[in-house]
Amino acid sequence: ESGGNVSVPMVITTAVGGGYSDGAQHSQCLWGTFAHLPGMKVVVPSSPADAKGLIISAIRDDNPVVYMFHKGIMGLPWMTKSTRALGVVPEEAYTIPLGKAAIARAGTDVTVVTLSLSVHHSLDVADELAKEGIEVEVIDLRSLVPLDTETVLESVAKTGRLVVVDEDYQSFGLSGEIAAIVAEKDPRILRSAMRRVCVPDTPIPYARSLEQATLPTPTRIAAAIMDVMA
Repeated sequence: ESGGNVSVPMVITTAVGGGYSDGAQHSQCLWGTFAHLPGMKVVVPSSPADAKGLIISAIRDDNPVVYMFHKGIMGLPWMTKSTRALGVVPEEAYTIPLGKAAIARAGTDVTVVTLSLSVHHSLDVADELAKEGIEVEVIDLRSLVPLDTETVLESVAKTGRLVVVDEDYQSFGLSGEIAAIVAEKDPRILRSAMRRVCVPDTPIPYARSLEQATLPTPTRIAAAIMDVMA
């Protein structure tokens, strides 16, 4: 511990995420593990433009940054491609501030707080539920540390309903942190109990059917949203 007298301008990048039957060792996200350790920033992009802007901000930051990108949005040939993960990236250098969430989709009925590949899953679900008159607001956190609590609280205060979607493990992680932030601010802003769609506390299975049962799939996300809307 240097007491702030030494800077550590280091960026560690790593690929995370499941969805292609590669077993527990290669399918974990674990951003909550790094976010739990004081002193490190944790960045998780969901789009090509964000990926560039956030990595430049991370490189220019004097603190150690763990930069985690999901294999499901990298265009790897052995994984199912998400068309939402495609986009134009400006050629010039630009930055996106660390700790500033994005409202990926505006809505009035329920807030979905998420990040990474789950942003795209949540947007798919939101488009389908819009046909039934349910307007879902999707918050893309973009980073866990710093965490944009202001955007989350403003959204939940507006919708009164909260679903947290996280491809990390449920216990002691992001979903519990978001729930605590809302409860500490004012639990009365919730019209119904919040729901969490996370990976259960078990190693991610190799078998395709079992793996899909553990991941935060669109089916599970839609069920959670309908639950809080009931």
